Amino acid sequence: MKWNKYTLKTTSKAEDIVISTLADLGIQGVEIEDKQPLTEEDKRQMFVDILPDMPEDDGVAYLNFYLEPEDDNEAILKRVEEELEELRVFLDIGEGTIIRSETEDKDWINNWKQYFHQFYVDEILIIPSWEEVREEDRDKMIIHIDPGTAFGTGMHETTQLCIRQLKKYVKPGDEVLDVGTGSGILSIIALKLSAGHALGTDLDPCVVSAVEENKAVNGIPEGAFDMLIGNIIDDRQVQERAGYEKYDIVTANILADVLIPLTPVIKSRLKPGGIYITSGILDMKEQEVREAVEGAGLAVVEITRQGEWVSVTARK
Repeated sequence: MKWNKYTLKTTSKAEDIVISTLADLGIQGVEIEDKQPLTEEDKRQMFVDILPDMPEDDGVAYLNFYLEPEDDNEAILKRVEEELEELRVFLDIGEGTIIRSETEDKDWINNWKQYFHQFYVDEILIIPSWEEVREEDRDKMIIHIDPGTAFGTGMHETTQLCIRQLKKYVKPGDEVLDVGTGSGILSIIALKLSAGHALGTDLDPCVVSAVEENKAVNGIPEGAFDMLIGNIIDDRQVQERAGYEKYDIVTANILADVLIPLTPVIKSRLKPGGIYITSGILDMKEQEVREAVEGAGLAVVEITRQGEWVSVTARK
């Protein structure tokens, strides 16, 4: 089948947050075309002897995403444009224009897999379902992840910030709430770190199948990781099912503009002394999130950074 291809012109500095915004709208498999220089980590992952000469970075990025013709493309694009206008309030996204074209008959949804390979977050090995574990890695903590149509491979800085905080704060038997669970990677890692139970919430029903597959390949016992679909910020049914003063740890790897209204809701879910781990925060939004956390009556205990991203950890 043919796909409708859309090319969004933005800035290289804004590309991460724009891609996160597209993922929140259910748009996956985004291709990035920019001229940013390779990082040392990029170079280590490239099995070549001589790197090609790269053109000078002009600060422009083109993000290609694909929609099926039978989907309501106009409605989806309208939502994308609305979200881009909201981003403009606090972020230079450049032109923000979108150009449409038609692709050849290719499996665009799965093409991204050629770029996702096993990697470490400290001593935790994260490996896609289509790769084999090397013999020398079999004694490590291994997390098998296939995001499918859900957001979250573990490669992004925001997810890695959360993983490192989970390593610090998870205790045996802990009850974990994972808001915006996506692929389920944070809940699965929390359970592997000896948490007793995890509840994941997400707006997108598509994450359920990805979570179920990832639970199975990681040997997560039945009943250890449950899911709720809905918005815990304002959906009373989701709030009631999640419960009150129930969680030792809450993780929320979401954009800052969502964390701000989410935080007062989370306070009533935490047990006294419970830990709230947030990420998905651009450094320019750090102070706003910190004020929201403190305004909700939580005490900030740690702020960690990776690249331009920030994680705020607080205690009730």
